[in-house]
Amino acid sequence: MAPSVEALPPQLDSTSPPPLFDGTTRLYTNYQCPFAQRVWITRNYKGLQDKIKLVGIDLGNRPAWYKEKINPLNKVPALEHDNKIIIESLDLVKYLDSNFEGPALLPDDPAKKEFAEELFKYTDTFSKTVTSAFKGDVVKEGGVAFDYLESALQKYEGPFFLGDISLVDFVYIPFVERFQLFIQEGFKYDITSGRPNLAKWIEELNKLDAYKVTKADPDYVIQVYKKRLLVTSFPRHIQSFSL
Repeated sequence: MAPSVEALPPQLDSTSPPPLFDGTTRLYTNYQCPFAQRVWITRNYKGLQDKIKLVGIDLGNRPAWYKEKINPLNKVPALEHDNKIIIESLDLVKYLDSNFEGPALLPDDPAKKEFAEELFKYTDTFSKTVTSAFKGDVVKEGGVAFDYLESALQKYEGPFFLGDISLVDFVYIPFVERFQLFIQEGFKYDITSGRPNLAKWIEELNKLDAYKVTKADPDYVIQVYKKRLLVTSFPRHIQSFSL
């Protein structure tokens, strides 16, 4: 795999000209977006840093050409490859695994494949369950989602969801990373408390250069969640966060 340190290009904004569409394979991303982070980790782990160029997009000031030429939904991530555009993070991680060299990140075993698909399908429920719990009892209501992960991590021997590392791990960690930060800071609650498998999973992923270089800025994460999720029904200590 390529070295862990990669110089990130500046993110493009509304003043930036469009790329040349010259056959270069490009991953359009944002360095703080959890959906895009899924694909970024996959790219790194498969050692594709020299084959897939990162193109950062300023989501607060998007270039007009991005919606017109790349993704009509005006979202990241998106991949430009072989004169076509692929979007949606779950589709993209599978596409990278199937169409590029590097370690295979989905198993051949039918039972593990089925379990992987079950976990992929739960990702939206996981995120919605935790974020909705911010308005109520995050320990009890959000705990349901973290308990699901804890249970899933017990199914196979090894620290990862399928035993060995896979796309499933890369799909969940960007959101777990952010939830862990915000819940610890805002609610003074450790999501790994009483969940040894979840704790070990996070620990092992944090050893991976492919993931570490993609981690979001903690202060940015806390500010974003406060701005997006703060309502009057939030606990007082959340409301007192300074921006």
